[in-house]
Amino acid sequence: MFSKDIGIDLGTANVLIYIKGQGIVLNEPSVVVIDEETKKPIAVGTEAKEMLGRTPGQVRAIRPMKDGVIADFEITEIMLNNFIRKVNGKSFFARPRILICCPSNITQVEKNAIREAAEKTGARKVYLEEEPKVAAIGAGMDISKPSGNMVIDIGGGTTDVAILSLGGIVNSASIKVAGNVFDNDIIKYIREKYKLLIGEVTAEDIKFKIGTVFPESRQDKMEVRGRDLVTGLPHTVTLTSDEIEEALRESAYIIVNTAKSVLEQTPPELSADIIDKGIVLTGGGALIDGFDKLLSHELKVPVFLAEAPLTCVVEGTGVLLDNIPVLENGLNKNY
Repeated sequence: MFSKDIGIDLGTANVLIYIKGQGIVLNEPSVVVIDEETKKPIAVGTEAKEMLGRTPGQVRAIRPMKDGVIADFEITEIMLNNFIRKVNGKSFFARPRILICCPSNITQVEKNAIREAAEKTGARKVYLEEEPKVAAIGAGMDISKPSGNMVIDIGGGTTDVAILSLGGIVNSASIKVAGNVFDNDIIKYIREKYKLLIGEVTAEDIKFKIGTVFPESRQDKMEVRGRDLVTGLPHTVTLTSDEIEEALRESAYIIVNTAKSVLEQTPPELSADIIDKGIVLTGGGALIDGFDKLLSHELKVPVFLAEAPLTCVVEGTGVLLDNIPVLENGLNKNY
C-alpha cells in the first residue's frame, strides 16, 4: 500500500489535516478530555470541545497547544494519533510523510517538540514550514517572484505577520495575541462590567455573532447567560457590538502595531509592492468583523480577507505536498 502525504495545520484552536489527492479531511478543535485517574483519553476534537466547562471532577478538558506551540507533549501526541487514525493516515503498511506548520519566530526547542510529536505518530519523514509562508501560498499569493507580499495570519494562539519575497520570509513577527486572547478579553470585560461569569465557549460565540474591532462597523445585540458573581445564581444580560469593540480594542491594536513595526523594517522596494498589492488577512481571527477595515485604516494600505481564511494554512500544505522535492531541497519554486 502506498503511503499518503499529509499536511497538518497544528493550531492552538483547531487542527486541520490535508491528505494529498483527497483535500481537507479533518477540521476539529484542539481539545482532549482525559480521565485524571486512569490518564486515558475520553474524547478528542469536536466531542471534547462540547465538554469544555461541563466536566465532572475527575475528568479534565485540556488544550494541549498554547500560543501555537506544544504545552503538553503527551496530550498532543494522543490528539495527533487520534486524528491521523481517524483519517486513515496511519496503517501497518503505510508511514506517511507529514508536513506540519509552526508559527514564525519559535525556538529550535519548540520546533523539535513539534517534529517529535509528528514522528511519534509513525511518520516516515517530517517537514516543518512557517505558518505565514504556507498561509500566503494557500491564499493564492505567488511568493516566488522578487516582489513583496504581506500576510497577517490571526490564529487561535498566535498572530503571525510576514513580508515574503522570492519564496522566503524577508521580515516577520509572531505575537501571542490572537483568538484565545480575544475570548479572554470578552470574559474579563463582562466579569468587570456586569459581575457575570461566562465560559470560553460563550465568549467565542459572542466574538463571532456580535463582535467587531472597528467602531460602529456593526450594531448587533445578543442575550448572554452566565453566573452572577454577587448572587451566585444564573443571570442574563444583553450585550452590544459596541461593548465588544471596547473589550477587544487593546488587543486589536497590539496586532495593528506589530504590523506597523514589520512594515517599518521592510526595504522600501518591497514596501512599494505591498502598497500596490495590499495585505492579505488569513486565520480564524480574521473572521472577526472589521479587522480588514481597522488594519486598512491604520496602515493606510488596502487589506483583503482571504477567500477561506480558516483553511489557508492547510490548503498551502496541499500545494507544498505537490512539490515535495522543493521541501527536500529547501529550494524556491513557482508555487
